[in-house]
Amino acid sequence: MTQREAIFPAARHALYETHGYSAAIKSDNLLFVSGQVGSRDDGSPEPDFEAQVRLAFANLEATLSAGGCGFDDIVDLTTFHTDPEKQFETIMDVKREMFAHAPFPNWTALGVTWLAGFDFEIKVIARIPG
Repeated sequence: MTQREAIFPAARHALYETHGYSAAIKSDNLLFVSGQVGSRDDGSPEPDFEAQVRLAFANLEATLSAGGCGFDDIVDLTTFHTDPEKQFETIMDVKREMFAHAPFPNWTALGVTWLAGFDFEIKVIARIPG
């Protein structure tokens, strides 16, 4: 059986308990991070789109840190967008800040119709250093 360890950031938001999932799973030297959204502490979506994207990245950073990783350790990135054509420029601006230099992670962007009240979600796989 594969060894798995559930990882949660120090400031766990309500979505983990409400929906029954882990922020990330550590398996060997990989960290599989669940989709991170722009959720406030109570689990509600941040209404401003750019702020929601930034909060999703902040939640991602906290989860990566809890698993012993950072943005430079991400090897695979998947993002989900409810209105890609309208949102893409904002997402790219924030993404450029988070991933400022090469090598960049793999990236797949998907347009979706529903994200449980959110407009943006980011899911990653990272290699745990060391």
